[in-house]
Amino acid sequence: MASICCPFWVPSISKSSNPNRTSTFTKKNTIRFRTKSSWSTTEHDATNAEEASMSIDNLKRFFHLNLGNWSGSFHQFDGIGNLMQNVNTKLAVTTYGENELISLIQTLYIKQAPSRTSISGYDEEPEWAEYKIKETNMFTADKYQQIGFFLNERAFSLRYQTAGMLETVLRQGVLGEDDTGEESPKNLKLPSRRPCIVCENCLYSQERDRRARAFHVMDPQGILDMLLIFLEDRGDGVHFPPSLGSDSDSTDRLVPFLGKWKGHSITKRSGVYGATIAEADTLTLLEMDDNGQLIHDITSTSGGRDVTTNMHWTGTLSDNLVTFDGGYQITLLPGGMYMGCPCNIAKSVAESKSFHLEFGWVESSGQRQRLVRTYDVEGLAVSSTYFTEIKL
Repeated sequence: MASICCPFWVPSISKSSNPNRTSTFTKKNTIRFRTKSSWSTTEHDATNAEEASMSIDNLKRFFHLNLGNWSGSFHQFDGIGNLMQNVNTKLAVTTYGENELISLIQTLYIKQAPSRTSISGYDEEPEWAEYKIKETNMFTADKYQQIGFFLNERAFSLRYQTAGMLETVLRQGVLGEDDTGEESPKNLKLPSRRPCIVCENCLYSQERDRRARAFHVMDPQGILDMLLIFLEDRGDGVHFPPSLGSDSDSTDRLVPFLGKWKGHSITKRSGVYGATIAEADTLTLLEMDDNGQLIHDITSTSGGRDVTTNMHWTGTLSDNLVTFDGGYQITLLPGGMYMGCPCNIAKSVAESKSFHLEFGWVESSGQRQRLVRTYDVEGLAVSSTYFTEIKL
């Protein structure tokens, strides 16, 4: 399967390997297809029971990773990395039910902006708006959210059907009680009402009980609409929620990613079964030449097969945006973070190319995590790839 040019390596997946794809078989054909299997009914039932048990265990582990009270801040960036809004948030996460009926319940609290009609000199207590996030269960995680979950690495990817939750954070946190319900309030950019993709990539800190949840919002035309990040600490005693800086020097934002990096990647199918389909050892080099052009070289050796792939990319830096040859862009963000996506998803789909959305985080000098979400030509999330790397 063709893949859009992008500055990293991920294994390609054939269409037939996507477990979430709607089958073109009729019911009659499906029955015939199954009867061709050499499995007996008993073996088939036993396998289904084992797979169901595995998926429930994975879902419980995913829920456990998210449980607790989170305090943090929500950041909105435009496509070139300018900070547009910053809102304090809290998130309470619990579960209810057992076994296959277990569900994840999340309540988001948004610190409301003070009203412009407040009495001068009167210091009001901050108001927190409450927003109930749709519950996550076995069905939604597998079919709608197309989860990509890495238990040991503490990372996950999710799909959202709308940007309603993100819009609520912006309305409550920036407008508060002064929100008149306008579709496009002055001085506030809201996400598209009909985004073609809303993707969450979440990476957990390797040093503390902290995580960064990064959202790509792509507009109906397949162009980057905005980038949003929740930076959150877990615990009831968080008095000063973590926040990203707003430094704007593109050179400073690029520095953490320059140099040679050695690492390992794991690729898993989307869905609660989350089967690992590929692993590889990676070596990447990012440097700037004398002409100010970025050079990115990648070497990847597939685990167990000793198949080595070499790739060479060139790109240019403008403000906080890196644009690579082939139509892929990376937005440099504060806090050692970046987010990558195609310049135009619609073009990729028209050319029958898969595409990728990426979130990277250099939390401390010399260590980097990356999470890449891969979509097929029909816009279905077929896999997620987690990278862990050290700087040489």
